Amino acid sequence: MRVPPRDEEVGTMTVEAQQAAQGSPLSEEELWDAGREARDAVPRSAHADYSPAPDRDPIGILQEQHSTRLPWLVQLRVERMSADAFAFYRGTAAIQAADLRTGAQSGAEVVICGDAHLSNFGIYRSPEKSMVFDINDFDEATVGPWEWDVKRLLTSFELAGRSLGIPRAELTDIVQRAGAYYRNSLRTTLQLPLLDRYFTPTSMMDRRLLDPESERMIRQTMKDSEKRTTERVAKRTLSEGGDGSRRFVERPPVLTALEPEARALVDEVFEGYRATVLPNIALLLSQYTILDAARRVVGVGSVGTRCFLLALGDPTGSVHILQLKEANPSVVTQFGGVAPAQGYFDTALLPEHQGYRVVSTQRILQAVSDPFLGWVDLGDFSFYARMFRNWNASFDITTMSKVQFGDYALACGTVLARAHARSPKAAFAAGYMGTGGAFVRAAAEWARKYADQAEADYAEFVAAAARGAFA
Repeated sequence: MRVPPRDEEVGTMTVEAQQAAQGSPLSEEELWDAGREARDAVPRSAHADYSPAPDRDPIGILQEQHSTRLPWLVQLRVERMSADAFAFYRGTAAIQAADLRTGAQSGAEVVICGDAHLSNFGIYRSPEKSMVFDINDFDEATVGPWEWDVKRLLTSFELAGRSLGIPRAELTDIVQRAGAYYRNSLRTTLQLPLLDRYFTPTSMMDRRLLDPESERMIRQTMKDSEKRTTERVAKRTLSEGGDGSRRFVERPPVLTALEPEARALVDEVFEGYRATVLPNIALLLSQYTILDAARRVVGVGSVGTRCFLLALGDPTGSVHILQLKEANPSVVTQFGGVAPAQGYFDTALLPEHQGYRVVSTQRILQAVSDPFLGWVDLGDFSFYARMFRNWNASFDITTMSKVQFGDYALACGTVLARAHARSPKAAFAAGYMGTGGAFVRAAAEWARKYADQAEADYAEFVAAAARGAFA
């Protein structure tokens, strides 16, 4: 179901405003003014509208995704997405991209996450060993409409809030406040020097005065993250043979040994990856020896994509583990019809090298990133590589109180705005939203309507799975 780039559709902007947003470089003041002017062509209230397309086919989209995945893992993906409506939503970025395609667009693009639901934010340790809070998933990241990230985030809070039993009026307030924090944080961040926008990380503990309940939640999550280290993974997943070798211990279907033909390619893949990292990391990696490699299953929506772990040994006997994960075209392009934008990435590497896209967008969207990020191609497949387990942890939504859930929503809105503020046309988005509540109310209303759609899709998905549609 690959779709062509968008033509003139509902909610597009005037030619003059589009030229201002996408033409020759403008000052941020001029971009702000162009965003304000775009309201005439695309009223902010238009973002409340959601009308499903007559030929909408969510099951068909999932089936198309499954056609490129490892067939023996498709049922595991279906099982994980069947847990509840929010688990289903986590795996349906492609469906939402297709639904956003014909909706209201202000007209300016930024580097977007493409899958900015609330579980794709979390904490991890920077190279300087500080704990930061940021976006942590970039499989769908690309250049696209800034509103798409906002709507996906707000819908995720709407759905998750329903599962927690938060009353309707209070949940609406939480979702709107998350949108308002995005709006306000974007405007505030744009007042900083450009360098500060790129390299100022977010620490939830230092961000503002927290409710004691939220502070306890953060401290517990940070404590849990101390167990999520590459050293701990090595101790738990590697066994030592009599000859001193180390091998991954299989735990099917999550961790399995490589086929001999795949294992024979590991050295070639590692050298290809090493050629794409920073020089200091390349030199560091040259001193490691590959101990073993294994196939691993990850995530919810990612289940079925090709993913591997590489265990590396250094001269001191310590072990470092890398994760190689398959990178497919972003759903924003494949199903949302957003053509690759010029001026953001190396056009010689796109669109063939999807691992390059993932690594590039991660470095742009995060204030501080994993120094081991790199990419490599193998035949028709593209991969990106990163450190596996870097004191990273996500917040457990199911155990949150209403107060904690509300604070977490504000934190995610803030971080998303800081990520978007690094793109050249962010001021257009800020000018379009302004300082009032028109866009925030509209986006929250869209999120409510789309959460209804997601719940209906979930029921259809469960029924389709029961009749063998994904067998």
